[in-house]
Order: sequence, then C-alpha cells, then structure tokens
Amino acid sequence: MKVLQPTLAKVPWMIVALALMAGVLLDLFAPQPYTGLPLLAAAPLVAGATLSFRSALAVVCVTCVISVAVDIERGRPATPLFVDLAVVGLIGVLALAVNRLIVRQGRDLALARDVAEAVQRAVLPDPPKEVGPLAVAAGYTAAQAEARIGGDLFAVQETPFGVRMIIGDVRGKGIAAVASVSVAIGAFRQEAEYAPTLVTLVQRMDEALARAAAGSGPVISTEDFTTAVLAEVSADGEVLSLVNRGHPPPYLVHDGQFVRLDPPIPQLPLGMGLCDITSVGSVPVDVVRLPPGASLLLVTDGVTEARDKRGTFYDPVSSGRMRRRFRDPDALVDALTKDVDRWTEGEHEDDMAILVVTRRGHPRAA
Repeated sequence: MKVLQPTLAKVPWMIVALALMAGVLLDLFAPQPYTGLPLLAAAPLVAGATLSFRSALAVVCVTCVISVAVDIERGRPATPLFVDLAVVGLIGVLALAVNRLIVRQGRDLALARDVAEAVQRAVLPDPPKEVGPLAVAAGYTAAQAEARIGGDLFAVQETPFGVRMIIGDVRGKGIAAVASVSVAIGAFRQEAEYAPTLVTLVQRMDEALARAAAGSGPVISTEDFTTAVLAEVSADGEVLSLVNRGHPPPYLVHDGQFVRLDPPIPQLPLGMGLCDITSVGSVPVDVVRLPPGASLLLVTDGVTEARDKRGTFYDPVSSGRMRRRFRDPDALVDALTKDVDRWTEGEHEDDMAILVVTRRGHPRAA
C-alpha cells in the first residue's frame, strides 16, 4: 500500500486537470449551443471535496481565469462572459464551503474515535502480562473499525482461589454495547474476589446481569444477555476449571495441537433472568489438566464465525498455519489474528476478542 499512496494522492489533481481540459476543448470546438461550462464548474467541486482548502482555492481561481480567457477567445459579449464567470465563481464558493465542512466533520470523527478508544481502554484495560503461574496476552478487533469499540469483553484476575478469567460477548456492538460490557466486567471484578467456587461466581454474575437488565425496564428482555466462558486456574497452575454459558468453546493449545474444550452440557447465556431457577448442582464444570507450557485459548464468535469468500467458517484446529509451537501467548494472539485476517481478507463482520493464558515453566520455542 505504501507504494500506491503517492499515485492515489495524485488522482484528485488528475480529475481536476481532465475536467478543466475537457471544458476548454468543448468551449472551443463543440458546436453551438454546447459549451464546456459544466465541466469547468465541476473542477472546483472535485477540488473542494478532495483537496486541501488552499489547493481548492487555487483551483477556483484558475477555473475563473480559464472561463474568462475562453470566452474572450471565442469573442463572446460581456454579459455572457460575466454570467459564466458568476456561475463558476458561485460554484467555487460552494466548493470551498464543502471543503470546510468536510474538514470539520473529519475533526469531529477523529475526536469521537479518540473518545471511544479511551472509553474502551477504561472499560476493558489490557490484562497484566503475568498473573500467578500464567503468562497472559489479549487482542481485540472491533467490527466497527471507525468506532474502535465493540461488545466483546475479557478480564484476568488473581484471587485467593486461583487465577480467574472471563471472555464474553454482550448482545450488540459499538457504543450501545459499552454499558453492558461495563456491567459484566464490574460484576466479574467484584465477585471473582469473594465467590468461593467457580459455580458461585457464575451464579452471582448471572444475578448481577439479570438485575441490570431488569433495571432497564419493567419487562426483562430475553435479548439482553451475555455469552461467556469463565475459567479458573489453580495456584500451582496444574488444574483448569471451565464453565461455558452459551459461548464458543475455548481451546487447549499444547505442542502445536489445538483441542477444543466443548462443554459437557450446553448452558444458556448469562443475564437472562433465569438465576432464580438455577441450582448449584445444575451448573456443569469441566476440569482438565493444564500441562507446563500449555495455553488456554479463549475467543469470541468473531473468530469462530469468521468466513471466507465461499462462506466457510474459520477453524483454528484445521488451520495449517496454526500447527506450530508458540514462544509466548503474544505470539499465539498475533498468529491467530493474522490467520483470521487472511481467511476473511480483512473483512470483520463481528467483534473479535482473543485471550491466551500460558502456564509458565517450559523451554521457549524456536
């Protein structure tokens, strides 16, 4: 792309020059009553919409001079000459006004993007690089690239009960999802510190999200929910416990192999107002061993539902580019992000969050 940038920057000037030349040629050689005035007037409009204010002003002045010169060359009377000049001048003024409006809107958009990015970082800060026995890395790609914000969430926290983490996806995306993300992250941060078991943590988060949904109106909507995977790694890093509430399953990555950790029993998402009929015994917990050097890869549906041009879903298990050892969790996040971008050719239909935790204490990969 860097090679094409100088050429692309010349395109507006080329269009302006072509419009001016075509306008002059039509004025001089076209049969009456056809004139090149519309093409001459188009040059300032193109300049106003694509060039800087100074450049657009220069194009307006040059166009006015050309209009007068062509009319004099054709021997037109003073009245038509001034009419043509007035038309070109009026359109030039409008073009300059459009230029100022575009510049102002660009500044407003840049400010909105900066504010959205600040909100995203405040609500969803980057996790620490190391927590207990784990090395941590995360990546986030919003579907609404112009807003730099989305509805996916993740967090990692060291607690008296081990290292706990969450990855989730609230309904919706963009600015509208910020409130739901903040509620989910806040509930996790608060309850992860005090809930004695992972099951209790899930129940308390379910209750907190249901209360937030109930506070938004007299009727709890079944569309206000959060899919999530909550995980807990023991203090020694040996035991991994998982609870999946309607979210894409995570993967255990070890020695270049990806193993999908499907939940034993499918569960409904969090926050649907069903916590009153949920008992402790009905929440299944999947317990697996986390070998030294193994990684837990948690993703949102922006990864698992990414499609290529043929509509085929992306699958890291079958991707040949992912069958290798990764020196650290950052390398795995980077490789997966690039592989999904390659698969979709850069087109993201949904937010994409990636969270990787790796049990330390193993030789570094080559």
